[in-house]
Amino acid sequence: MKYEKLFAAGRIGRLELRNRIVMPAMGTSLAAASGEASDEMIAYYEERAAGGCGLIITEITRVDNETGVGTPNQLNASDLLYVPRLEKLARAVHRHDSRIFLQLQHPGRQNHGRLIGGKQIVAPSAVMSSAIGEMPRELTTEEVEALVGKFVFGAYIAQLAGIDGVEIHGAHGYLIGQFLSPLTNLRTDKYGGSLEGRMRFLCEIVQGIKKTCGAGFPVSVRIDGDEFVPGGITLEEALLTALQLEKLGVDCINVSAGTYESSNTIIEPISYPQGWKKHLAAAMKQAVQIPVIACDVIRKPDFAECLLEEGNTDFVALGRALLADPQWGNKAAEGREAEIRTCISCLYCIQEVMECKVIKCAVNARVGRELEFPEPQQNGDGRVVAVVGGGPAGMEAARVLAERKFKPVLFEARDVLGGSVELGSRPPLKEKLNWFLDSMEHQLEQLHVDVRLSEKPTLEQLRELDPYAVFVAAGAQPIIPAIPGVTGDNVCTVVDVLSGAAVIRDKRVVVIGSGMTGLETAEYLAEQGNQVTVVEMQPRIGPDAYLPNLIDIVTRLKKNGVQLLASTKLVEVREGTVVLENVSTGDISVQDTDAVVLSIGVSPERGFVNELKRVMPQVKVLGDAAKPGRIGQAIQSGFETAYVLK
Repeated sequence: MKYEKLFAAGRIGRLELRNRIVMPAMGTSLAAASGEASDEMIAYYEERAAGGCGLIITEITRVDNETGVGTPNQLNASDLLYVPRLEKLARAVHRHDSRIFLQLQHPGRQNHGRLIGGKQIVAPSAVMSSAIGEMPRELTTEEVEALVGKFVFGAYIAQLAGIDGVEIHGAHGYLIGQFLSPLTNLRTDKYGGSLEGRMRFLCEIVQGIKKTCGAGFPVSVRIDGDEFVPGGITLEEALLTALQLEKLGVDCINVSAGTYESSNTIIEPISYPQGWKKHLAAAMKQAVQIPVIACDVIRKPDFAECLLEEGNTDFVALGRALLADPQWGNKAAEGREAEIRTCISCLYCIQEVMECKVIKCAVNARVGRELEFPEPQQNGDGRVVAVVGGGPAGMEAARVLAERKFKPVLFEARDVLGGSVELGSRPPLKEKLNWFLDSMEHQLEQLHVDVRLSEKPTLEQLRELDPYAVFVAAGAQPIIPAIPGVTGDNVCTVVDVLSGAAVIRDKRVVVIGSGMTGLETAEYLAEQGNQVTVVEMQPRIGPDAYLPNLIDIVTRLKKNGVQLLASTKLVEVREGTVVLENVSTGDISVQDTDAVVLSIGVSPERGFVNELKRVMPQVKVLGDAAKPGRIGQAIQSGFETAYVLK
């Protein structure tokens, strides 16, 4: 398919862009501790520029070191000392005919005192964010005026460094958005009250940048089309804000949504479909004449093209899609869409950054590590490597081995590839996992990997291959606890349910374990007409789940009538009932049930590995077979082990 709109040149102000693909700001924690653009950060952005991105907008960039520290390792534009490294970043992007904006930001009340030396966080007004739990102090009028100057100076630094423009972050509930919102701005000075007053802080920043950097220096403003918070910014008010910004000479509006209190509308979990909030950008484009950028959970090139054809937006912001595959643009332009490694919206990337670690991607082990893992050496010399297990770790290992010119032979006991990821794609709203698996399978086909389905190799078969190495990625087995009655016919595992080995419909079902697998299986069972109860020993449901993912699925489970019992232990399984114990009180209860589904984790099998190690020269253990974990750990295990094989 030809994507004529997607790859048409575009303009933001006087700046011409080679296509309509924008990489929006995403936190990375890749900056040096000093706040300078590190070599790792430069390599990360350069790879996306080389991959076909027209415009890159950097992560949130600090303009104020006193109250505006957003992350520990954050890009900084508060002092002239940051110019040389920013200039190096700009040159790296420019040599691939891409352009770059610096996004200037202050977190305001969406921050923690520990990041600013224990001082109290600040905001337009003393209104606490329920997502943060720290009461901010109200900025004085003089402090607000000083912050205007700091934003302007940040833009000046960007211009000095040869950066092509700046984006002012007025969305996602950060400081500027807090001034714009009637929910968080209760001020009575010139920076509060009516929309005009609430906009004054932002307007003075824009005016200051235009005066200092010149009218031709592009300025984008990112605003929320809707905060999705009661009493917050609505689309109607966002349109009025955009119209006023256009009059001030802003060159572009970047439309987003949400605050930390509605975080799933900013960085959406897997259940959100492509384009769920496209009405926000569409309304904005109808209201203003300047270009509009929209971030609409875009994963596929054909969907991006449709948005442009429909006139919903002028530029498509791909976000996490470019973490998963930095070559997204080039592959789409060259008709290689099937090769695009699709983002699965698992939130692994943001979870890592929010935990003060560098950015990672579940399906791309090289994110942020481009310097650590340049293109691998092609020195396999056709040597055979047996890969046992066709889950994510095994598939990734086979892919990298093939690229290195080894000859991988991939064995999978089931009749499909994908392992636990394929099973995990079966609950409702998990289709993005299939997109990822489809791209992985396509890559293996392109690399002519010998894939042997429905085949669990014996030791003798592996000996006949005479492999240079054996990679064991055969996953792990469900844990079966030593509980009376657990071996009965009315007990099965989540693997049995999701594989179709156990079909349960219109029954009373108790799911034991509330990890994400247990919760997703509970939703799957509820959609089969079952009456479902989830039992969890820990004090809260989903004890190890990332909170946004947990909120997403628990909201749906409650709508489906699923009962969630925390601090509850399975004591015994009987015919037609289960015996449960409240671990806090010791109280015993009996609940009627037709089926029990176990989801209490998995354990690696060591026997086969130990046998192999006795007779094979090199045995590598990957993924769940080494240590049970998430997709990200499995992909990383497969990638790194295959990359370093000598």
